[in-house]
Amino acid sequence: MSTVRTGPQLGLLVQVVLLAGLAATVGLGIVGWLAGLAYGAVTCLALVRGLRRAGSARLGPADWVTMGRGLLVGAVTALIAETLITGRAAPVAVLVTMTAVALTLDAVDGKVARRTGTTSALGARFDMEVDSFLVLMLSLYVAPSVGAWVLAIGLMRYAFLVAGWLLPWMDAQLPPRYWRKVVAAVQGIMLVVAASQVLPGVLTTLVLVVALGMLVESFGRDVIWLWRHRVTRPAPALVVPMVPIPVRNIDRPEEIDLSTAPVLSLR
Repeated sequence: MSTVRTGPQLGLLVQVVLLAGLAATVGLGIVGWLAGLAYGAVTCLALVRGLRRAGSARLGPADWVTMGRGLLVGAVTALIAETLITGRAAPVAVLVTMTAVALTLDAVDGKVARRTGTTSALGARFDMEVDSFLVLMLSLYVAPSVGAWVLAIGLMRYAFLVAGWLLPWMDAQLPPRYWRKVVAAVQGIMLVVAASQVLPGVLTTLVLVVALGMLVESFGRDVIWLWRHRVTRPAPALVVPMVPIPVRNIDRPEEIDLSTAPVLSLR
């Protein structure tokens, strides 16, 4: 079996072990198992496909760090799915701890990639997808207590992705911007604060409103940049033949030469 397959498959195996650990400690029902396994399977298949497209033979050092984060997100997904669908109370301490570790590792994989010289488009995309899905799951978790409006935090990135499919000018490559990374990190941190229930309800709502406002500003700036730098197709050249102008033949004045009709090209 080639290395391009064993890396993602090993991650799926560890995901199963992690789910089994949750089942043996805090308890995990069939819904949680199905959600965690579905997440692990989709992640495995997406990585295999991404590695093949990139022509890479293996995961890089930073990719393994991101994989570790992804495994924790899979466990968080299992717990949240169990809570939302069955109504069973989630083990808040375990959920918050795993989420906090996943967010902390978000500051590690990028440094590892730069120090080892293994930065890649696949690694950056893997990192972004793990972050986005974690924010989505946390938004789903806190929505029942805060309000459905908080789902905008988790869904905004996916709405941006769909817009890129529908509007070609929004699918262009954005320039790197450090503030974008800061805003993404803030979303996870503030959602963890909300999930931990350490703040009063009013302060929790205020924290999430600030997080949403930062996200709207960041995405709005990107949309404006894409609109201003959109590529428009040039208008096709319009060629309009003009009325032939009679030109007298010097040798035979009685004859008219119509072979030299001028053409006007409008652009």
